Amino acid sequence: MPHFTTHLHDEAGTNALGAALARALLPGLSIHLQGDLGAGKTALTRALLHAAGYQGHVKSPTYTLAEPYAIRIDQQTVELIHFDLYRMASPDEFLEAGFREHFNSTNVCIVEWPEKGAPALPEPDIRVLLSVSGKGRDVELQALSDKGSQCLARLKFAPNL
Repeated sequence: MPHFTTHLHDEAGTNALGAALARALLPGLSIHLQGDLGAGKTALTRALLHAAGYQGHVKSPTYTLAEPYAIRIDQQTVELIHFDLYRMASPDEFLEAGFREHFNSTNVCIVEWPEKGAPALPEPDIRVLLSVSGKGRDVELQALSDKGSQCLARLKFAPNL
């Protein structure tokens, strides 16, 4: 399966990658964001949401666990649900909250701290690995399904070197 790696030198690089991802999204896509605290998971999601047309404040769903947003993909309104599972004590909480029903062929689901929801959390189409590197971030996007491969094939991103 395809993958993509880059180094983001600063916040502008993170915003540019978020915008590129927004242009490449497909309905039904599930993206897992992995990385330590401060690696840029929420910043990347915020940039993606704003580039996809969401005008309001984007907060981390650390306490609510999930925040829904209406965005546009190819002239179609789609619900994007941003999950942050950091505070979940067990995968059963994911199931009890009814979150699994959001993973379908129309919604886009972005999940921070997916390891907290395993094995109840559906497998991702794309895994994004973020790590702090110097003053910037290293990023790897891994396609794990046909839909993930389609998304990465649509991704047009040239980092500022």
